[in-house]
Amino acid sequence: MAELSLSVERFPIAGTFTIARGSKTEAVVVEARLTAGGITGRGECVPYARYGETVEGVVAAIEQLKADLAAGLSREMLQHRLPAGAARNAVDCALWDLEAKSSGLGCAELAGLPPLRPVVTAYTLSLDTPEAMARAAAAATDRPLLKLKLGAPGDRERLAAVREAAPDKRLIVDANEGWKAADLPTLFDACAAVGVELIEQPLPADDDRRLARIDRPVPVCADESVHDRAGLADLRTRYDAINVKLDKAGGLTEALALAEAAHGLGFTVMVGCMLASSLAMAPALLVAQGAKWVDLDGPLLLARDRIPGLHYEGAVVSPPEPLLWG
Repeated sequence: MAELSLSVERFPIAGTFTIARGSKTEAVVVEARLTAGGITGRGECVPYARYGETVEGVVAAIEQLKADLAAGLSREMLQHRLPAGAARNAVDCALWDLEAKSSGLGCAELAGLPPLRPVVTAYTLSLDTPEAMARAAAAATDRPLLKLKLGAPGDRERLAAVREAAPDKRLIVDANEGWKAADLPTLFDACAAVGVELIEQPLPADDDRRLARIDRPVPVCADESVHDRAGLADLRTRYDAINVKLDKAGGLTEALALAEAAHGLGFTVMVGCMLASSLAMAPALLVAQGAKWVDLDGPLLLARDRIPGLHYEGAVVSPPEPLLWG
């Protein structure tokens, strides 16, 4: 039985963050807090317009659970009360945190996982001119894995410029549904030529069946095309990997199950994030333990983070302190 409280918080971004769909200067998050027996568990989510979410809608969806949470709503029951998405994520992660703090066990132990280990995260370069992205790549001296936001005219030039500026970096790219099917052979070859390891969501989710009919010289990863386990098997001919995000999956509970199902179907797993604070990244570190690519750099792109936040040493992010989450 838990008492619910909510807050909407804004974290300024260090500069401007630009992807194929537009730019933003702040991260707007919803924090859910569940208190029982003097102990509080927390979860954070990012309402995402691409998926039809608004801050007001997410807050309203969570507030509808107030009586159920007071009556003892469990994580298992929650999966049937809210659909996959940001609202369920915040509550699910708060329930994990509350159970961990109430039991004295860490969330990794509750999930049946070994102790969490530090992981290397990608560092995202915002979509910009080739010259600006090259400068950003050269300046990222302690980031061995760069994620390039693409999806606009001039992407081949961006790829070449970044590779020239950072010849030793590992690269992944994210088109955010911004490429056209007719351009894929040329863009895929350009990615392969500079040693890109992974291409995220090149085509719109509603037009991605074309991926099953073309050569993929670089592994292609589903992001906007995959949320939870529903329909996962149908993506196998189109994608080589999936990006598991807690805000899409609707929380840690489904994200862990999704990653396990993906491995079983032969997908490689990436774990990613929305632009948010360390409180949103912390639960995803459980999924990151079994992922080939980790993209949990949200706090590194903010002008300020929560205190306490996750500890980043260069690109290496350590497991959260219990005071933060878990």
